[in-house]
Amino acid sequence: METHTPTREEALSLLREYNKSDSLLKHAYAVEGVMRYMASKRGEDEEKWAIVGLIHDLDYERFPQEHCKKTRELLEQRGWPEEYIQAAVSHGWGICVDEEPTTDLAKTLYAMEELTGLITAAALVRPSKSVTDLEARSVIKKWKDRSFAAGVNRPIIEKGAEMLGVDLRDLVSDAIMGMRNVREEIGL
Repeated sequence: METHTPTREEALSLLREYNKSDSLLKHAYAVEGVMRYMASKRGEDEEKWAIVGLIHDLDYERFPQEHCKKTRELLEQRGWPEEYIQAAVSHGWGICVDEEPTTDLAKTLYAMEELTGLITAAALVRPSKSVTDLEARSVIKKWKDRSFAAGVNRPIIEKGAEMLGVDLRDLVSDAIMGMRNVREEIGL
């Protein structure tokens, strides 16, 4: 099958076909926003990075036991470019797949995907319940409390920051800025 460059509309349609959970959709929008922000900051293709962020958990709701593996299959069937597929799949590196993130796109997704969950949790305990007034120092303070958002895999975020060669506080600041850009879509 010939590859084609997917549009956001195609990605969104595919995401909604395989995911009905409001929380999973909001997570996808959060990661999309962060990836778009990071692409803009790094001078990369914003649409490509955002689309990869949007579909990264494509298979999670319907095929949790095949997470990331099924995404590869679904995207290959639709002729998506390997760069998109590899980035989406490798965000599960060390958890459910052996495919390591090798591009800046893939490394950024790997670092940011878990971080959006921690930021969401940190925003929800604020009086405003918003990312609008959330600062990196608040997230870092919550980071140290391992019982807070205990499901967030902090070592993955740390490894991602290391892979990107960025300070954790800077990574958190960037993620917050990206999430602010989609605050209405994610309800924060």
